[in-house]
Amino acid sequence: MAPVPMTPIKVGHIYDVQELRSATPTVIPERCIRDMADERPIKATPPHPSMHNIPIVDLSNLIQGDEDQFQRELIKLGTSCQDWGFFQVVNHGIDKELLERMEKLTKEFFMLPLEEKKKYPMEPGTVQGYGQAFVFSEDQKLDWCNMFALGVEPHFIRIPKLWPAKPANFSETLVEYSAHIRKLCQNLLRFIARTLSLKEEVLNEMFAAAVQAVRMNYYPSCSRPDLVMGLSPHSDGSALTVLQEAAGSPVGLQILRDNAWVPVQPVPNALIINIGDTIEVVTNGKYKSVEHRAVVDMEKDRLSLATFYAPSYEIDLGPLKEFINENHPSKYKKYNHGEYSRHYVTNKLQGKKALEFAKIQTKLSS
Repeated sequence: MAPVPMTPIKVGHIYDVQELRSATPTVIPERCIRDMADERPIKATPPHPSMHNIPIVDLSNLIQGDEDQFQRELIKLGTSCQDWGFFQVVNHGIDKELLERMEKLTKEFFMLPLEEKKKYPMEPGTVQGYGQAFVFSEDQKLDWCNMFALGVEPHFIRIPKLWPAKPANFSETLVEYSAHIRKLCQNLLRFIARTLSLKEEVLNEMFAAAVQAVRMNYYPSCSRPDLVMGLSPHSDGSALTVLQEAAGSPVGLQILRDNAWVPVQPVPNALIINIGDTIEVVTNGKYKSVEHRAVVDMEKDRLSLATFYAPSYEIDLGPLKEFINENHPSKYKKYNHGEYSRHYVTNKLQGKKALEFAKIQTKLSS
């Protein structure tokens, strides 16, 4: 279906796809259509044989299981990090009611009139507020997604004018929700350290006053989901990312595995965890961040909440000495994490290209 000439609905210079879909359901702006076939989702992708093999880690076995349960789950966690870079965590200790409340308020925010949401604009070159992030040129292809992102911790990264007055109790619930997600990340990092034969607190101590942000994503249905991308392929600049999929949402997350895009089917009451670039660097590539993307559905809208947990902006990072030897020289240079974060948010999403910032460039011998 060819795009129909139209007057686009924009937030700043960005299409608001939610409003566009409501006003003209069959219109797809040229800026949203992926020109190259290899940039488009494959239409009617058959279920990948590995679809149901995304690892599931039971956190209760690590926190309060007996020794056998602990060791089995620790091995599963290590295998998940090394072989997949993704896993789902169950019995994570976050109350279902809180997850449902946060999900409900997030949906209510996206259902507000556009004029209300435009009070919290995402300025160009930033990643907080309402709109689309990682857009830096007028000819850049746009994702089929509306975003609302907020910095949460440490407190100084919050931009108070972007925290919405509506819906009621949104801000208070986000703070409560984020505190529980923070505790989950700290627990996971303790056990990830154990899988690497490191002292349990080494990663938490290394990351200091960790930075935490949340990005809420609304993917409207699309009449031609085979032509658009919900969220471009990328790896995360965080240490860990925690994803909550809204109940009833269609499958949209896909991860790149063995050069194939594998859909991730959420498990009820689970949270999806992925390894970010930071963990890849400090483990010298033993645990790798994995490219992932979001696709959209022809009939159903999709809602997700992603929390990014990353080191303090103040610290310098590089591979830990435990992962460097004659057979495994350092692949990454030492760098300031704040500098890396600025690099990440001022470039468009493009696979794992952002991680090139940290790689040691080796000259080919002549």
